Amino acid sequence: MKPEIKQQIHQLNNGEIPNGYKKTDFGVFPCDWVTDKTFGDLFEFYGGLSKSRDELGDEGHAYLHYGDLHKGDFNIASIEAYEKLPKLDISPKGNETYLMEDGDVAFLDASEDLEGTSRTVLIDNPDNEPFIAGLHIIYGKSKDNSLEKWFKQYITSSSSVKKQFQRLAVGFKVYGVNRDTLPRIKVAYPASLEEQSRIAEILMKWDKAIELYQKQIELLKKQKKAFLSELFPRKGEIVPRHRFPGFSAPWKQRKVAELFKITRGYVLAAPLTSESKSEEMPYPVYSSQTKDNGLMGYYKDYLYEDAITWTTDGANAGTVNYRAGKFYCTNVCGVLLQDKATPNQMIAEALNNVAKGHVSYVGNPKLMNNVMAEIEISLPSDEEERKQISSFFDQLDNLITLHQRKCEKIKYQRQVLQQYLLNGIVRV
Repeated sequence: MKPEIKQQIHQLNNGEIPNGYKKTDFGVFPCDWVTDKTFGDLFEFYGGLSKSRDELGDEGHAYLHYGDLHKGDFNIASIEAYEKLPKLDISPKGNETYLMEDGDVAFLDASEDLEGTSRTVLIDNPDNEPFIAGLHIIYGKSKDNSLEKWFKQYITSSSSVKKQFQRLAVGFKVYGVNRDTLPRIKVAYPASLEEQSRIAEILMKWDKAIELYQKQIELLKKQKKAFLSELFPRKGEIVPRHRFPGFSAPWKQRKVAELFKITRGYVLAAPLTSESKSEEMPYPVYSSQTKDNGLMGYYKDYLYEDAITWTTDGANAGTVNYRAGKFYCTNVCGVLLQDKATPNQMIAEALNNVAKGHVSYVGNPKLMNNVMAEIEISLPSDEEERKQISSFFDQLDNLITLHQRKCEKIKYQRQVLQQYLLNGIVRV
């Protein structure tokens, strides 16, 4: 970082105004930036067409539902996104106020968290195909050419704008803004369209890098799921269809009780015993259970680094989880059970059978420990084969973790850079 930028940051942190900057009631910005405009000055706001999920399908025109906007991390609703969005089968005339055009900005009017209240996307629709603003969507149409198209996707990303959204959002469990409050939000931006374009160009490169890493991570996860499916028995099979070269010894059935120490409580903590021993310190788990006298008591168990847990109560009874840790050489069963949606059909079938046939519906559904203990898992009888399988998935998981860490680092870099660019600390 350049010394002058460090000095400016130091001055701002100490409440000082650097040379070439001015103080406003919503932040400190460069003197040549526009700071006297609100969203009401820049945009004309329109509401969306309210339709439920049940009314949407695969035919018709793209419909931007607030749920798709809220859960997504995209900044642009482009033609590519258009194809993936749900459709509404109607025949608009073309003059409806709920149709978004190229360069419009879509806002959420409701969110379950304050951060989501400032969530927006830029509409990239150069051919102005019918693009419907949907349920809980407010979109803004530029009144003039003050803002460069690609810069608009970051118009609510600065800390100064986010704080205003959070102050204006109303609600208890669901927070919201509306067409009356949005126009009051003040915004600062470069007067130069060239500088706006350059800021957008830089941030879009970071966004693209994040997108590529996320796609790579998803690809690796799909590959892992496929490998699990191929390297472990499927429904009705004793051994898998594909094995590592050089192994022919039969697989054997082992009960969960033989492989794990099953502990009591609301959630079963199952530290590995005979198949693998962790040198890591155990993690304490406090679980509740009714005592003989009818009162509720609390028990302290220990969840080791390579433990398996499954939910015993509630609608998700039977859901298997794996506490992230090393895959020890003989811990093939840990590999088997580590994903909630494991492709290992034998275990999935066993859990389904247990959930359907051995659930007590007194209050919430509940699975008995002794029933779970009887589930059988098919494992290689050859120790060397177990080692190779575990080592293979260990390396694959390490690769996924490495990509996830890189992606998080890039996200952090982008977040910091975004604030410096959108507050005018770094000029381009």
